[in-house]
Amino acid sequence: MSKYWRSLIWRRPWLLWPLLALAALWSADRLFPLPLPQDDLARVVLAEDGTPLWRFADRDGVWRYPVSAAEVSPYYLEALLTYEDRWFYSHPGVNPLALARAAWQNLRGGRVLSGGSTLSMQVARLLDPHERSLGGKLRQLWRTLQLEWHLSKDEILQLYLNRAPFGGTLQGVAAASWAYLGKPPSQLTRAEAALLAVLPQAPSRLRPDRHPERAQAAREKVLRRLAEFQVWPQGAVTEALEEPVFLAPRQEPRLAPLLARRLNVPGSPPLIRTTLDAALQRRLEELLMGWRARLPERTSAAILVVEHESMKVRAYLGSVDIGDARRFGHVDMIAASRSPGSTLKPFLYGLALDEGLIHSESLLQDVPRRYGDYRPGNFAAGFTGPVSASEALATSLNLPAVQLLEAYGPKRFAGELRNAGVPLALPPLAEPNLAMILGGAGSRLEDLVSGYGAFARQGRTAHLRFHPGDALYERRLLSPGAAWIIRRILSGQARPDRDPRAQLVQRPSLAWKTGTSYGFRDAWAIGVGPRHLIGIWIGRPDGTPVPGQFGLASAAPLLLQVHDLLVNRDSQRGIGVPVEPVPESIGVAAICWPLGQPMARNDPNCRRQRFAWTLDGTTPPTLLAADQPLGLGLRQTIWTNAQGLQVDSGCPGATASERVFWPAPLEPWLPRRERRSARLPASDPECLPRQASVAAPLSIVGVREGDNLRRPAGSTEPLRLSLSALGGSGRYWWFLNGVPLAERVSGQPFDQAFSRAGRYQLSVLDEAGQTARVEFEVTE
Repeated sequence: MSKYWRSLIWRRPWLLWPLLALAALWSADRLFPLPLPQDDLARVVLAEDGTPLWRFADRDGVWRYPVSAAEVSPYYLEALLTYEDRWFYSHPGVNPLALARAAWQNLRGGRVLSGGSTLSMQVARLLDPHERSLGGKLRQLWRTLQLEWHLSKDEILQLYLNRAPFGGTLQGVAAASWAYLGKPPSQLTRAEAALLAVLPQAPSRLRPDRHPERAQAAREKVLRRLAEFQVWPQGAVTEALEEPVFLAPRQEPRLAPLLARRLNVPGSPPLIRTTLDAALQRRLEELLMGWRARLPERTSAAILVVEHESMKVRAYLGSVDIGDARRFGHVDMIAASRSPGSTLKPFLYGLALDEGLIHSESLLQDVPRRYGDYRPGNFAAGFTGPVSASEALATSLNLPAVQLLEAYGPKRFAGELRNAGVPLALPPLAEPNLAMILGGAGSRLEDLVSGYGAFARQGRTAHLRFHPGDALYERRLLSPGAAWIIRRILSGQARPDRDPRAQLVQRPSLAWKTGTSYGFRDAWAIGVGPRHLIGIWIGRPDGTPVPGQFGLASAAPLLLQVHDLLVNRDSQRGIGVPVEPVPESIGVAAICWPLGQPMARNDPNCRRQRFAWTLDGTTPPTLLAADQPLGLGLRQTIWTNAQGLQVDSGCPGATASERVFWPAPLEPWLPRRERRSARLPASDPECLPRQASVAAPLSIVGVREGDNLRRPAGSTEPLRLSLSALGGSGRYWWFLNGVPLAERVSGQPFDQAFSRAGRYQLSVLDEAGQTARVEFEVTE
């Protein structure tokens, strides 16, 4: 410092006072910084339209809904500033005139009549609470000055909008607007704006749900002041004065709790926006609560609704009731891995269509089969023999699906699903196997619903979108044609008409598939509607079996009810049903069984004609099982003489012709005229044909087709039959109503008791794949 300045300061020391004061203020600001709010864990989960679904309170139990001034009704801002601080944008944080006026009114009245605090001072008190004393007031003034130094007026106003107390655990005008009025703050009327402007003055004493008279009187005071200062026209104020105070109980956001818990992860913003439809979520939660009485004890349920065009999740119900501990309501069954039962079958049939293994009416075999130690059976009793691919899928038969998976390959099937976003969980060190298609793997409801999106999205799957900003990630699972055919089958339109184009253009109806896991642990129903995908799961989260609970009886009725609700909502909103596009690859062909390929209707080898959906004009031949007996193929060349008798190829005058036969395992289910023996001509004894080296036909001994058996009169013992098999080769596996019964070698007999009356189907399978079957009845 120069000599001149030192001399000047020595003669006039008061020149340092402003500098010292500024230095003191700067030091105090650094030593006692303004306690601006940090992330305090308060979160609000929102529906797509901004409706609060669920809230997570901060450490003090307070919840708030952050908004900016632009998101609040202008009526509220006008009412707030007019009533609380008309000179907010003009004063430096403290209004001396307002303080003087308040002091004069309080002295003249002998009690506190007015506070004189500005909005900045109120925000300072909210950020740094203090006692009502002289020291507390000085502290408030200091914090007010800090606010004005560090923040703009708009930032201070936003702090007030989000921190002002509104009673109980509510803070901020948005939280109060939703809790008391059930609407966003941007839609406040003049009367509602005046009410919310005055509530922070005494939030507990003026709560409109508890003290409507006090709230109305305070609101009228604000309205009259707005008229007095000509902020609002007198006519508008008069109209607002006539509006009654809202008297409904406070509304806490209590929708989609399990989704809220799932999305509330570290680092989440204060407002967690989702794609949910709040009205739909509320309606489905009410529906599911009504279903609780129908569910067995300790049983839960889950519902997932997705808009398949955008893949936005519209409703998410992970359990019946998050507060029901007996039903494990805290467990989110949408994200839980469970056995999917038969819900994977549509994927397999679609992939097989694309691979060229089948068309929609391909002949499959619903007969007893054995794969090492694995002996699958059907959910319903018995076997049906010859069945089309569409019928097998529509009726969820197990044996045809296992036959198809064996041809396609379990590892390849699991890999295709995984690549499309539908991973399957297997036990440690386990490899994909044939049991997978019947539920021998784990899957999640959300992954299955995502996968079923392929049937509505031209074969493409996509990840579910929980946030509006989530990108749409798509993966190809099926061709558009295969997806279209599977959706038709699942919607009950399995076969086309005789007119090749009769049913190609049609509005889609609900396509759906049910599933039941082993032991009745999980009941599933997944639907593809005109605009939505619907996933339903019912069961016990702890995995305990629930006898009698299966997809068709338990989950399907809930699925249909949800579908009807969605269709009615769309109809009321004027949303029409879209026309389903028909891929160019789709065609119709008349095919014949047993070859499964086109041929003339009058061809003797066309035993049954059917109309099939085809892809790219291809008609794959009938898919044979891997254990088809050697020498018993579908096509066989036979030699006949002039009399039509079968002879050896070297006999004089022998003429060759080709005959088509049904797959050998289907023989027991065919009419006698269709069986191989009935379709071969008689042999010429003078020139016998050489027969293929095959096992003798398999037959059952001990009971005959169509028998009606009863116990001897007066006997209380169960009916006992001695059963054995003739023909065939190797070991024999017996099935009663589709359930494994016994395993024997050669023609070894065994006894079986029948204690109950009813119809029975008895089947036997040998190592060569031959089967025999009889149906009979036991009566009292």
